[in-house]
Amino acid sequence: MNMKARHLQKARTQTQARGSDRPGLLFILSAPSGAGKSTLCRAIRAHFTDLLYSVSYTSRAARPGEQNGVDYHFIAKAAFERGIERGRWAEWAEVHGNYYGTSAEILDRGIADGRDILMDIDVQGTRQILKRYPAGITVFIMPPSLEALKSRLQARGTDSAEVIAVRLKNAQNEMAQKNLYRHVVINDRLPEAITELIGIFESYRA
Repeated sequence: MNMKARHLQKARTQTQARGSDRPGLLFILSAPSGAGKSTLCRAIRAHFTDLLYSVSYTSRAARPGEQNGVDYHFIAKAAFERGIERGRWAEWAEVHGNYYGTSAEILDRGIADGRDILMDIDVQGTRQILKRYPAGITVFIMPPSLEALKSRLQARGTDSAEVIAVRLKNAQNEMAQKNLYRHVVINDRLPEAITELIGIFESYRA
């Protein structure tokens, strides 16, 4: 058995052991656009290979390079609306005419099976999730300052000045709600932020 196979077998064994001892844990990460949440999520998933990652559903069309079931589960708008009527979504929102949501069934099944789950959602979604899963472990990723966030958004080179201004306004609103979260990690230096975040996860998973 090679190193990768041994690592995957160890992860499966750990998951099975935890499943017999306790229900799965739900970890929820939120951050303003540009704060580095996607990078931190990738680092957490690479470190904890047995984590179940919650892939959101959306009614919007896939963008170039996006993969169904990896970036999002892409479904028709009518199907999403039927899901709203039937209580399919643990959280959902309509943004610019498109729906985004999380499957309650996937979360419930994962928790019941003892699988620890990582969610990457916004503040609005977190409020909805906590109503249904009050034991959720919430972490808010903060930029070191609004000025630093502005510099990061400008460095991307993908947004106009008007879009950046909207993102900064939204960021202020989200940062004002950080007390909703159990933990706040300031992403000033990425390696330190990754280490701190891993420590938070390990403290609950031990």
